[in-house]
Amino acid sequence: MRPAGACRALLAALDASEGRRGRRKRDTTPDAIGMSLKRQLLEEAVLSDPEPERFEAWLLERCLSSETASTGGKRAMAQEVLAEWRLTAASVEFRDWLEAGAPSEDRTP
Repeated sequence: MRPAGACRALLAALDASEGRRGRRKRDTTPDAIGMSLKRQLLEEAVLSDPEPERFEAWLLERCLSSETASTGGKRAMAQEVLAEWRLTAASVEFRDWLEAGAPSEDRTP
């Protein structure tokens, strides 16, 4: 699976987690900010379709070219995206779960 395909599936998993975030009894503003940065990186990866061997460098370039005040947050989310990409490449079970739409028992219909 190319990074763009994995990122497309990770976007679907991110959508599934949004329902859970809304039900939490604490202030989830920081979560929303981080997830927004992550969503931006995932969407850019889907559009750019970087080569697998260049994906880490591609993510780094996105962080270094960031003109936002949240460069640290973007870097943290880029590290998370990279880790999830590596897990997708290494784990058939995780890849199958993503391709199935990231099902979860607590997902809202």
